[in-house]
Amino acid sequence: MPTLTFENNDRMPALGLGTWKSGPGEVYKAVREAIRIGYRHFDCAARYENEDEIGSALADAMAEGEVKREDLWITSKLWNNAHHRDHVVPALRESLEKLQLDYLDLYLIHWPVALKPEVIFPSKADEFLSLEEVPLLETWQGMEDCLIQDLARHIGVSNFSVKKLRGLLRESRFKPEMNQVESHPYLQQDELLSFCHQNDIHFTAYSPLGSMDRPSRLKKDEEPILLENKVIVNIAESHGCTPAQVLIGWALQRGTSVIPKSTNPKRLRENFAAASIKLTDADMEAIAGLNHHYRFIHGEFWTPEGSPYTIATLWDE
Repeated sequence: MPTLTFENNDRMPALGLGTWKSGPGEVYKAVREAIRIGYRHFDCAARYENEDEIGSALADAMAEGEVKREDLWITSKLWNNAHHRDHVVPALRESLEKLQLDYLDLYLIHWPVALKPEVIFPSKADEFLSLEEVPLLETWQGMEDCLIQDLARHIGVSNFSVKKLRGLLRESRFKPEMNQVESHPYLQQDELLSFCHQNDIHFTAYSPLGSMDRPSRLKKDEEPILLENKVIVNIAESHGCTPAQVLIGWALQRGTSVIPKSTNPKRLRENFAAASIKLTDADMEAIAGLNHHYRFIHGEFWTPEGSPYTIATLWDE
């Protein structure tokens, strides 16, 4: 299994299991099965609303001797309604309680978007807080508090642009060690990936298979289906593997982490096996030609009329 090495020599398995959209009764079984298969990296978030079930699965697997805590890499994320500095540590403690852990391996700011503390998901503009009211640096200082208090071994961000990363690098005491963003052949994020590599920030790709099972409110009409792309299908046929395995192998071969989600035991095994796939230079070149900057997670849900956020300021493009 390829790994990403941090400055303190901690090593994160590059292939992890995503848990967004894994529902009640499913995610417990998926995590237990994934551990038996060999997964050791699990990507969680407070907003996924399943950390308690994941925590039960982790605790039971450790109690039964299937895995030790030090062998696991557990990531979680700060939700948007806890961006004030003094709300960050309590939010992490709540995740730790649900996950039945003493510390996280990695804690991320989920989005560069702030909400009022009582809001889970906004329905109107006055439920947002602007980045003038709660600057990203204030939130980041709360993340640094988590690091100082040994509640997280590493801290980072998610959905951050080069511009926002530059701002944190200029002003932070501890720099972000990870940026988790949407990335796949239709949205390759080459400039962002290059910037991260140049600044020793690791890169995790979410929605690597096109996120076909995300909620309908996040979908657009006539979306492209990444798993049915002819280039990907032809490469899969040439390697005797599935299109999903090609997409996972592509992400790993670029030196990134990747977190495909599944609760299906067969797909869990297939996705894990993708770590051994070696694409050719010709394969990588063909996939490079698919980039047309298409976002499946477009971010428009943060930009209702009157919101302090726009698509332009969200992605800084």
